[in-house]
Amino acid sequence: MFRLSATLRRQARNASLEAVVVGGGPAGLAVVGNLLHHLPSASRQQLWVDPSLSAGRVAAKYREVPSNTKVDLFLQFADAIEPFRQIVAATPTPNAITALQSLPQEKGCELGKAADMCLMLTEGLRSQFPEAQQHHGKVTEAVLDKCADSTKSTHLWTVSMDNREPITSMRLVLCSGSRPIDTVPPNLRDNTGSQLAHVHLDTALKPTLLAKSLDTNASATVAVVGASHSAILVLMNLYNLAATSHPLLRIKWFSRHRDLRYAKPMDGWILYDNTGLKGDAAQWARENLDEATFYSSPVSQTITKLFTPAGSGEQQVYQDELPQCTHIVQAIGYQRDPLPLLSAIERADAEPRPLPINHDGISGRFFAPQDRNAGSASFIPGLFGAGIAFPERVTDPAGNVEHAVGFWKFMRFLKRVVPQWIEKP
Repeated sequence: MFRLSATLRRQARNASLEAVVVGGGPAGLAVVGNLLHHLPSASRQQLWVDPSLSAGRVAAKYREVPSNTKVDLFLQFADAIEPFRQIVAATPTPNAITALQSLPQEKGCELGKAADMCLMLTEGLRSQFPEAQQHHGKVTEAVLDKCADSTKSTHLWTVSMDNREPITSMRLVLCSGSRPIDTVPPNLRDNTGSQLAHVHLDTALKPTLLAKSLDTNASATVAVVGASHSAILVLMNLYNLAATSHPLLRIKWFSRHRDLRYAKPMDGWILYDNTGLKGDAAQWARENLDEATFYSSPVSQTITKLFTPAGSGEQQVYQDELPQCTHIVQAIGYQRDPLPLLSAIERADAEPRPLPINHDGISGRFFAPQDRNAGSASFIPGLFGAGIAFPERVTDPAGNVEHAVGFWKFMRFLKRVVPQWIEKP
């Protein structure tokens, strides 16, 4: 951790950047676009930082995954703000947008189609909007200057990267992404043993890679843990292998839920919009996994359903069943990717002190953990978050509280809050 020198503090008072945006996925892309859309044209300087700037994990890991978002909503993402509309208009056809336009609009598609749209918009920002500078690198540290001078604190951020000099900015926006939880939870740790080969969720969600990871001529029993959208897709991918190229493959499905949860269209809204099954996963689950269909489905000859009730009963199921497995896939959720080291300095002669943060899913701002009932006065100046790492918190008409994750949901949230971030950093 470095000390914020007097020279850097003087530079901070005349910071040239409106924002540093961390993360190159769909949310980071939407933040950069919304800042360009809402900031005055004379003051739109920002720095967009990511090691690859290539649409995040969606493009790198999930191109073969069927979306639970309708194609029409991906197109609405690209049409939501003026900078994106300009890029679409200037890009020669055929392109990623025309590819999406050619698909059925009320159905999902492979996420690779949406990733290509993000790559097209990212390239358009690079070529058409130089004020949104793109930098391939990693933000390692950010220090908030809370030092008071003769008038007031600068309340600006000095941001360090792994491959360039520190810069200062009025705003720091964290869209740093998430990855599958791959640590073995306590309820499995004592039962898996060394005989189980762990198949990463990213591998299990990519059929071509999953097929290569399992021997076509060897007997294998894969344990799948979880009942989320990802878990259902893994079960579908494994079953498809067992029914074609891997006839000796069998699956044990461990779930705490006897009944699957589906997204349900209501009058103008969707019940379980963010936690219920949608798209291909929902259709396949209804046809093959629900109690009413499972035992008459050919899937039941390959998949064994195992209910794992919370408590000691769950442990007993794992003790009885896991020793018969050769592989395990955990589909038990996602965790945030590591954040930059955040700190604040309150006196010119002091070292920066660690800055613990909590995210407010309504405003996209952060507050200190001790200010859990945060009011606007207690928000950390100039610090914001969005995307799967810091999603919007929504409450549906039935009172269910969920986190809104998805391309269009990110865009809708940012269209609401970015003007507030600009008005009051």
